[in-house]
Amino acid sequence: QVQLVESGGGLVQTGDSLRLSCAVSGRTSSTYYIGWLRQAPGKEREFIAALNWSGTNTYYSDSAKGRFTISRDNAKNTVYLQMNSLKPEDTAIYYCAAQFALPGADHLPDPDYWGQGTQVTVSS
Repeated sequence: QVQLVESGGGLVQTGDSLRLSCAVSGRTSSTYYIGWLRQAPGKEREFIAALNWSGTNTYYSDSAKGRFTISRDNAKNTVYLQMNSLKPEDTAIYYCAAQFALPGADHLPDPDYWGQGTQVTVSS
């Protein structure tokens, strides 16, 4: 079992930055991809970014490239999502998720573990 706990969401203005954190506990190992998904009201779940637990490989959606950065601190067992130049369309619940590192899992299509989510609201 892996437990994921997000923090860092909030209300910000257009152009602001925000950093989300995902504390990882349980049976952590190098056999997971861990990352972030988001879901806005009335929209489908969207992959944002992920990395392998060693941090040697990162993966981003087109909407995240250039503005968002995923990173990890293995000593703290924490994964971060730094979000810059936020836009109103980034408003969503952001979920930390983990999926066993099987082929095709690097974009977290079917996570095995989920956090509870953290709300990010970007006002115009």
